[in-house]
Amino acid sequence: MKARRFTALVSALTAVTLAAACSSGTKAGSGGGDNKTLTLASVDQGSIEDVVKAFEAANPGVKVNFTTSGADQYQAQIRTQLSSGTAPDVMTVWPGNGNPGATYVLAKPGYLLDLSDQPWAGQLPESFKTVAQYEGKTYNALFGLNGIGAVYNDQALSKSGLTAPATWTELLKFCGDAAGKGTPAFALGIQDNWVTQLVLYALAATTVFGADKDFDAKLQSGQATFANSQWTTAMAKYQEMNKAGCFQKNPLGTSYEASQTLAATGRTLGIVQGNWIIGLLKQKNPNGKFTMKALPATDTPASFLMPAAAGAGYGVNAKAENKELALKFITFIMSPAGMKLFNEKQGSLPTLADAGTTVDPGLAELTTFVKDNRTVPFMDQLWPNAKVQQSMLSGLQEVFSNQSTPNKVLQDMDAEYKKGA
Repeated sequence: MKARRFTALVSALTAVTLAAACSSGTKAGSGGGDNKTLTLASVDQGSIEDVVKAFEAANPGVKVNFTTSGADQYQAQIRTQLSSGTAPDVMTVWPGNGNPGATYVLAKPGYLLDLSDQPWAGQLPESFKTVAQYEGKTYNALFGLNGIGAVYNDQALSKSGLTAPATWTELLKFCGDAAGKGTPAFALGIQDNWVTQLVLYALAATTVFGADKDFDAKLQSGQATFANSQWTTAMAKYQEMNKAGCFQKNPLGTSYEASQTLAATGRTLGIVQGNWIIGLLKQKNPNGKFTMKALPATDTPASFLMPAAAGAGYGVNAKAENKELALKFITFIMSPAGMKLFNEKQGSLPTLADAGTTVDPGLAELTTFVKDNRTVPFMDQLWPNAKVQQSMLSGLQEVFSNQSTPNKVLQDMDAEYKKGA
């Protein structure tokens, strides 16, 4: 994503949260083209269920048959389903161009329905339009703002006698002290490869874009590369965190679902994730309290930036069996009632003003960072193709298994970036 500030976004929003990928689970079915049955595929497990119930309640006689799955599984399947004509009416679509399920990737071959004539499309802040559109047409109903940071289990932190670190030096000491007490600082579930990017993005926000706010523009113009930039610093700090014992044993053998359990139950003091994780942690620990903070990347807190960007939204299959019902569902998602339900369940900030969303108190610091214009977009969303991110994700897994090096990963990312769209 471009390293530009969310000025237009901040003026439209008053609080913050995060939408995102979730772990697996299903409620399957198939549509019959009868104008009463909608098919839906989503990665928003834990929030889409209530949205579906509310939509069905508002539309008597309508049935939504839906599936939920993890991001890795979903992204591997959706292009195949679209090309074979077996895709659902409505589906999760990510902003920009960063992965196989992203707006540009799916809109370019004509798989998505043009939503430009929908009333909400013209109301999106400019910073969201950039990643919701392809060649000037809107294809993605983006309902929430996401952020990435360190999410602490307040009770576990208090029990440990430790406090959340405020600088990079304090972070490394915090990890060592936590490990010494037998409760690792952060859960890391990189068996699901999309999770590998989150710690890196949290560090890169400050180390890369704090040092050079125009880095992304330089990358696009060929004046900069991943392998000869502060991305090497972010990579090195990620590995330093691992060596300092910041994570539990065997992150590669830990799934996203299992990492949630570790953080929710206090077997770790927290987790580095998107704000969407708070709602999932509360499902596993209803009495728990969780607080998100910026992950320290330097010893100068005033320089900290946090990744914050449009989260995954929803698009309509261009060949949907029930196109009218699909558009009705999209309209509901983008309505004040639908957006409030979705964002409060996920802990995310609405993309449109006047949605009336109540923000989780644990997201106060993220809210402040957004209001103070101290955020950068998720790094992948405007990379020229999905293979850049895929090289990063698989490469990071190989780094953790000692089969590759950070520099090799960055070189591979450069090679894919240069191939363009």
